[in-house]
Amino acid sequence: MIRIRVENMTCDGCARGVAATLREAAPDAAVEVSLDQREARVEAQDAAPLLAALRDDGWEAKEVP
Repeated sequence: MIRIRVENMTCDGCARGVAATLREAAPDAAVEVSLDQREARVEAQDAAPLLAALRDDGWEAKEVP
């Protein structure tokens, strides 16, 4: 499970956008987004393509250890 902190995710629309970006980057992965925690969780092995996709779409994202 990869946990990603998304600092500039501030509303439900943002959460839907983050989820859509992650689903596009990893179409076969399970994606959960928590607006309250400003965090996304993705069932994937490699965070790099997920982080790149988020950053390309303007999200301030970093992996949570």
